[in-house]
Amino acid sequence: MNAEAMPEANARRARRARPPAGGGHPGARPRPTELRACGPRGFTLVELCMATAVAAVLAAVALPAYRSQQLQAGRVDAVAALTRLQQAQEQHRSAHGLYAGQLGALRGVGAVSPQGRYSVALALTGAEAYRATATARPDGPQAGDHACAALTLDVVQGFAQTGPTARCWQR
Repeated sequence: MNAEAMPEANARRARRARPPAGGGHPGARPRPTELRACGPRGFTLVELCMATAVAAVLAAVALPAYRSQQLQAGRVDAVAALTRLQQAQEQHRSAHGLYAGQLGALRGVGAVSPQGRYSVALALTGAEAYRATATARPDGPQAGDHACAALTLDVVQGFAQTGPTARCWQR
């Protein structure tokens, strides 16, 4: 074999090793594997529906737990307001000998909690006792907190009792 025939022989061998692109004859349709040879073209409708369904199930499970955590975190505002009221009442009692009957008589205490999530109320229940209540405001972010809509602090002669449950006070 001469040197000129060598490249021709190599080209013939290469053509024999690869099947023709059309499947054997010139007018044949390309095979499905040959269509994908250029790379993936996108997602099928079934794949998109499955991905959407999985995302919907995850959201349905996660959102109630997230909302519950938000409500629990918001209760800190009521606890802070009632704790501040208790401190102000003890200061008032040490200065005047009695608990205050109105929020206006206490320094640093208002009718609304520091973050504005709760309305604060005060009522005397005896000569040496009072009840403070922090109620979730209906127009605020705690409006959906039905388990702990109102946190209470009952104080008798300096001893406090919290309500409705310890879980509401996160203790």
